[in-house]
Amino acid sequence: MSLKSEAVPELVPPAPEPPEGPKRWAWQDSAIAGGFLLFTILLYNGLWFDLKRGYLWNGGADQSQWEWYSTVVAKAVLHFENPFTTDLQNYPLGVNMAANAAMFGLNIPLAPLTLTFGATLTWAIVLTAGLAGTAIGWYWVFSRHLVPNRTAAAIGGAFSGFAPPMISHGNAHPNFVVLFVLPFIALKTIQVARGERPVRNGIVLGLLVAWQILLGEEPLAIFAIAFIVFAVAYLVPRRAEIRGMLAPLGKGIGIGAVVALLITGFPLYWQFFGPQSFHSLLHGSAGNDTAAFTRFATQSIAGAPEAAADVSMNRTEENAFFGWPLIVLMVVLTIWLWRDVVSRALAITMYVMAFLSLGIEITVAHEDTGIPGLWKWLGQLPLLDSLLESRLAMGCIPVVGALLAIATHRVWTAAAEQPEPLDGKQRFPLKMIWIGAVVAVLLPIAPTELVTHQRPLSPPFFADGIWRQYVTPGGSLVPVPLPSTGEAEPLHWQVDAGLGYPMPEGYFVGPTSPDDRRGRYGAVPLPTSDLFAEVERTGQAAQVTEAERTQALADLRAWKASVLVVGPRQHQEALKSTVELLLRKPAEFVGGVWVWDVRPLTASAS
Repeated sequence: MSLKSEAVPELVPPAPEPPEGPKRWAWQDSAIAGGFLLFTILLYNGLWFDLKRGYLWNGGADQSQWEWYSTVVAKAVLHFENPFTTDLQNYPLGVNMAANAAMFGLNIPLAPLTLTFGATLTWAIVLTAGLAGTAIGWYWVFSRHLVPNRTAAAIGGAFSGFAPPMISHGNAHPNFVVLFVLPFIALKTIQVARGERPVRNGIVLGLLVAWQILLGEEPLAIFAIAFIVFAVAYLVPRRAEIRGMLAPLGKGIGIGAVVALLITGFPLYWQFFGPQSFHSLLHGSAGNDTAAFTRFATQSIAGAPEAAADVSMNRTEENAFFGWPLIVLMVVLTIWLWRDVVSRALAITMYVMAFLSLGIEITVAHEDTGIPGLWKWLGQLPLLDSLLESRLAMGCIPVVGALLAIATHRVWTAAAEQPEPLDGKQRFPLKMIWIGAVVAVLLPIAPTELVTHQRPLSPPFFADGIWRQYVTPGGSLVPVPLPSTGEAEPLHWQVDAGLGYPMPEGYFVGPTSPDDRRGRYGAVPLPTSDLFAEVERTGQAAQVTEAERTQALADLRAWKASVLVVGPRQHQEALKSTVELLLRKPAEFVGGVWVWDVRPLTASAS
């Protein structure tokens, strides 16, 4: 099994055996890699130039959540604690960090940086390294193993790193941006299948898979599905090759599996069987509308935010949005390169992954067709039932990049084979026309700078350590309203307080209840938490009843609350009034927040 294309379509003059691609890293490679890195820094310049208060606006609450993960992991490393669990959220039950997107594969090695300079710098580094590293990784694989042409490989690598879904996730989801391990997993798997040093390559494959598991399991699952589709599409017309692959694959993958399990066995055990573990995370129907493929993403040059929002879950889940010009080009390339076995397998993979991403039922511009999608059956399999099916479209990204690289190389080959013109005429500008076409297709979906706003500074109550006067050992600080999927500012306050106190509820993924191990976002809120959320939603203080006062006391004791805090926020006065009515106690204004010391109420229950 080789990545090299083997058949030249009749539309392009036959070319001699392509020369070997570049072997050693040269200045051209450095220039391309440096270009990718510089471009990524420009995309995130609002974050890089304001590491104290910069916040990726389209990411909602996710930056605060991820910075919290990063800081919790760093603190665990510093104190030689188990990084796979914490009770700093969802107190007193805690959170299974191994079952959340804590990205131990980067947050553990970057712990010294986080502890020294803060989690926002780590966040900026991870996102920047993710986009640039993914582009560089695919460029390297393409230029060494697919096409012997740096320009072609650079075009493919650029698309693989900066495609619209990558930029969408770049607002909030580092685990879907840090994908630079995947090209090398593909490469090592192919090398093992070809019988190239199956033991050594199997060990390397195991190390790469283990690292990817510790970076993000869902991208690995999507990649695995795409790679299996590619392998089947490639091998069906070349069935004679399969028998020769079985022995090296068995040896290499077997060794790789052992290596990967030795590294990730305990984290995986904790994820699926540890405290606060869950067995599935059900999202409901979340397939792509077909219109999502032809429209332009919010943060692209031709982006139309309203049109994108119309067929996506939110700004961070624009998982297709390749734009109609690229869709047309991919159809043309499919026809043009069909006789090339590698290109054909890539094209089939692209269409299958796109179809899978449509979910359990095909929807066309909001119209349910009643036609079942393939995910109706695949999505019922264990582990895959937790996968957000619209994200399967991300499996198309490196495939499109590879097709662009192959097509560019074929045009370069055809240009080199043109006969010398007569009468001093110039050659037909085939390269220029192709580059013009590529620019015309890709420019509309090229990314724009990610929107960054300034986040409010944490009140002195948290930043200056005043909270220590109110939270006793074994007690918790209860922000009002409580932290949740849409309310993550308390996580930022907790980080600025040095993670010195725990909070009930929060923004994480955990089980629905001790008896129901289906996953859900956040804790199941207690009645008093629901009351605060309703006040926040309406902006009106609650008409508190005696039953609600009794319930509030029970909930405070369940949370082991030491203090309630209303920070600076919209509807602050309505929330303050509600807490005062519940507790029959006026608030104190301390360090920029309103506080209620409830230790006398909760201590009496112990």
